[in-house]
Amino acid sequence: MLMSFTSSAQTAKPNIVFIAIDDMNDWAGYMGGHPQAMTPNMDELAKQGVVFTNAQTVAPGCSPSRNALLYGVEPYNSGLYPFYDHDIHKQLKQKYTSLPKFLKNNGYKTYGSGKIHHGPEYGAVEWTDYLNADRFPKTFAKDKGFSFNKKSSFRPVTNPLEQLFDHQVASYGIDVINQKHDKPYFAAIGLVKPHLPFDCPVQFYDALPEKIEAPALLANDLDDIGREGNSMRRAGDDNKFRAGNHWEDVRRAYLSCISWVDYNVGRIIEAVEKSPEADNTVVILWSDHGFHLGEKKSFKKFTLWEEASRVPFIIHDRRNKNSDKNRKVEQAVTLINVYKTIADMAGLKTPNYVDGFSLVAQLNDPSAPVKAPAITSWGRGNYSVRTQDWRLIKYFDGEMELYHHKQDENEWHNLAKNTKYKAKLEELVAMLPKKEAPTVEEYISDWSLFGADKDRLKKTKNKSSKKNKKSKKKAKKKNKSNN
Repeated sequence: MLMSFTSSAQTAKPNIVFIAIDDMNDWAGYMGGHPQAMTPNMDELAKQGVVFTNAQTVAPGCSPSRNALLYGVEPYNSGLYPFYDHDIHKQLKQKYTSLPKFLKNNGYKTYGSGKIHHGPEYGAVEWTDYLNADRFPKTFAKDKGFSFNKKSSFRPVTNPLEQLFDHQVASYGIDVINQKHDKPYFAAIGLVKPHLPFDCPVQFYDALPEKIEAPALLANDLDDIGREGNSMRRAGDDNKFRAGNHWEDVRRAYLSCISWVDYNVGRIIEAVEKSPEADNTVVILWSDHGFHLGEKKSFKKFTLWEEASRVPFIIHDRRNKNSDKNRKVEQAVTLINVYKTIADMAGLKTPNYVDGFSLVAQLNDPSAPVKAPAITSWGRGNYSVRTQDWRLIKYFDGEMELYHHKQDENEWHNLAKNTKYKAKLEELVAMLPKKEAPTVEEYISDWSLFGADKDRLKKTKNKSSKKNKKSKKKAKKKNKSNN
């Protein structure tokens, strides 16, 4: 029988070890996304804690997903649908209270390393201290893997582990965990793999089987998908990898990066277990979004399908000693709920604007009903509604997709136009956001524009760009004539 706990029952605020992983999909052993995934440390953490097996991203891209989680606002309430230049944080800090700032304002020491925000937001307003990691040139193993360029690289490296960024990031977090603290601490540890480039230590690359299995694919998978859904795919990458017979190498490199991440997760968890305050520590592990590796003839993220949306999400509250192991929440939730969950566990009240709901009820009882479905956004007007068994996708142009996950876990068969499922379609459509904030247009990265504003904003950007070029040309001529 589970022992119930609430934040108010605790005598002290818990320490929080906050492990952020970049671009990791469900290719973890405990999630069953790929049969050759080697993730023993995450698998063990999943056994000890509460696993959200149907966790979804708020948005399938680093910038909007991290902005939503860390500032606590859904894209359809903030207007932050696409990617933004890093300067956007100047505005966001004035309008919202970030999670690290919120905790720091409420008695926590806040420590950070690696990628937490999307962008170098490491100031004293949010952080007690932040790691400035060293960068070393990579040395690549001979005749292994391939690359098109520095970013599109899928090669193992032979550097000492201590030189690699994620090892430094994890080591800093371990140092924080090992200290004696006079206040509760928040240690945010942002591991950047398996984000591109897929370069990682050669020993993890070599540990994989000789033959890497491809994910389940269907030749005519795209026949029942509309224009906007198809436009989100990175079809060029898929064509390039298939033409060069590179897909197996790409998947091998991705799996090896996941093993490398898992190694560092293991180091962090071992430090927590041996730390002076192990029994008053909460470990939260999450990834910002999923990743396509050929499914729906796509590479990377940036879609509203399961591969780009489903993410690892585990909470292990080490204060709750009498709880059963292998607890799984199978209902769909998004990471928008992280902010309120942490606040609830620490006995704190969030700012009024913060979206989502606390998941403490599900930590007590994994079958406790969630308060809302999981909504994922990618461009104004483009949304996915995920429940335990269903996914609805509705695009700004009215096109829809409906998938029944009990019968079609790969989302191969779009049931939206099947009259047999009309009632289910209407039920899920009713869960879509009722209001949409206008897109925040300043600092926008136009390559990531999708949805209702795509064409208008791209035209505006092009006009602005041409105007700037003309102004620069005019100024150049004037300077020449003056000289």
